[in-house]
Amino acid sequence: MAFVDMPLTELRDYRPDRTDPADFDAFWTATLAAAREFPLDARFESVDTGLSTIAVEDVTFSGFAGQPVKGWLLRPATATGPLPAIVEYVGYGGGRGLPHERLLWSSAGYAHLIMDTRGQGGAWQTGDTPDDGPTGPSFPGFTTRGVLDPDTYYYRRLYTDAVRAIEAARTHPAVDPTRVLVAGGSQGGGTALAAAGLVGDLTGVLTDVPFMQHIRHATESTDGYPYKEIAEFCKVHRDKVEQIFDTIAHVDGVNFAARATAPALYSVALMDDVCPPSTVFASFNHYAGPKEIEVYPYNGHEGGGAHQVSRALAFAAGLV
Repeated sequence: MAFVDMPLTELRDYRPDRTDPADFDAFWTATLAAAREFPLDARFESVDTGLSTIAVEDVTFSGFAGQPVKGWLLRPATATGPLPAIVEYVGYGGGRGLPHERLLWSSAGYAHLIMDTRGQGGAWQTGDTPDDGPTGPSFPGFTTRGVLDPDTYYYRRLYTDAVRAIEAARTHPAVDPTRVLVAGGSQGGGTALAAAGLVGDLTGVLTDVPFMQHIRHATESTDGYPYKEIAEFCKVHRDKVEQIFDTIAHVDGVNFAARATAPALYSVALMDDVCPPSTVFASFNHYAGPKEIEVYPYNGHEGGGAHQVSRALAFAAGLV
């Protein structure tokens, strides 16, 4: 399905004003400090998966509020460390899946930590981490869970997990803690950008068709889900629209991008009706560090697919 957002010439210059809450930095400093009051307790247990060339470990670490978060760590079975690491976050509705579903980065010589997504993992890839956060009125899905207050919002918990996943990866004896990149597509790409804005010493960022960027504009630009979850919630809670978007501004990827300094590779698809290209370019154009973007004019939310994978492999290799 063709999707017209705005011409590429306009997208390249599209740098809208940020809705940056006055307490944004203090909010995240306090959030991460509270999480770090709990021991990280990163555990790595070897798993026999039948993969003869890849060593697999079942990961558990303490995320938001000390709650246990699952993951996998994959690495070349015969490699000696320390290895550069990729911490990967998963797209909307998916969880960590099974180890053999994500062999790319370990096959390329990296230690690869795939973080499970709390409460998700029931739509297209399995998950094993519950979300023990506050409840309240919400539209089905995850984008409006706890959205009436920044303290209770789902993405506060998820992005805290993302930072703790980096910390967990850095404790593994096979990982070089000075060479850690974050990666993901869609929701995973947005989570990678959040992590990059909150962790100042990453080696690189790989973010494909990222979700949760320039969010209010997204709800006004597409009828596609998951952004439409927010619009539908606002449709019912007419008297709370500004309150909702104040909460959302505390997790908007554009605000994280403006604080991120690691070299970044973005990708965007111009027929994407899930994450409209204007939202991706808003994030890219505000990104504070060195950056590149790959544009796929005739693709939707699938983005660059295998072509972007090749581009990401080369970009990461140039950084480590």
